[in-house]
Amino acid sequence: MNRTGLTRLTVESPLGPLLAVMDRDSLAGLWFYGQKYFPRPETWPETDNGKMADKVKEWLDSYFDGRKPKVSLKLKPQGTAFQEEVWAELTKIPYGQTRTYGQIAQNLVRNKSAGARAVGGAVGHNPISILIPCHRVVGADGSLTGYAGGLDRKKALLSLEGSVWGCT
Repeated sequence: MNRTGLTRLTVESPLGPLLAVMDRDSLAGLWFYGQKYFPRPETWPETDNGKMADKVKEWLDSYFDGRKPKVSLKLKPQGTAFQEEVWAELTKIPYGQTRTYGQIAQNLVRNKSAGARAVGGAVGHNPISILIPCHRVVGADGSLTGYAGGLDRKKALLSLEGSVWGCT
């Protein structure tokens, strides 16, 4: 481990490889390789074993097999207070359902003046893809909009979950 205690792991998925960054007991990051805001993997030493690495692999295997896993992993995303508030709100979106950026903005407790655009910025910088389900956020008209991992992946994740959205 390095001074931060974080290590990295590459996990293969049906939608391409994912970079997982974790410490001994929590997940700090999960990105599709090459997505927008993708960090430099060499920042963290590589690992392929340990309890947390096994838990991440098991959760992702279960998710991509369509088994609706509960998020039992401890998540430790790091961002601004506003970003963390938005990410916490994302975790409340049930599997197979969607919310709009505006709905999320309305649900925020601390920052009532936050608009859909501010929420969109925070959603786009979500450091833990899939487990903090930013793919479940759609445009005001139900259309698929913005996903750092790409709209094809967003559509695939929503389809995997059996979600119906308003795009054509």
